[in-house]
Amino acid sequence: MAVLEIRKAGDKILKEPAAPVAKLDKRIRRLLDDMAQTMYDADGVGLAAPQVGVSSRIVVIDVGDGLIELINPVITETKGCMIGQEGCLSVPGVMGEVERYAEVAVEALDRYGKKIKVVGAEMLARALQHEIDHLEGILFIERANTISTQVQR
Repeated sequence: MAVLEIRKAGDKILKEPAAPVAKLDKRIRRLLDDMAQTMYDADGVGLAAPQVGVSSRIVVIDVGDGLIELINPVITETKGCMIGQEGCLSVPGVMGEVERYAEVAVEALDRYGKKIKVVGAEMLARALQHEIDHLEGILFIERANTISTQVQR
């Protein structure tokens, strides 16, 4: 596994919709492994392929309950509303208050092409929406009601 470079706000790839994954192969599985390693190394809870320079609809998430890998994810159900703080590995040192659905259901493929459904509430719901936004070329700062910067140490 490798730690990949995380692209920062202003990079063109973060502003473009990502392409659906047409073929699941060793290259995609290696990318999933590298993305997970990169996310853990950066102390993140989610990472989308465009954040590492790959314009593909791939996401990894771990909010503390184990790694979730999603290929071609689509939000299929939503419920409720919540407002909370978000940050992003591509926008270091910036936090924003973002309104999101309180619960979501997402359908996707796993690393072997099997159809899966992930239902998330609270932090997982927020992470799913945040990472899927990346696949549409949307950064959380575009959705934030308020933005603040943190002192980097």
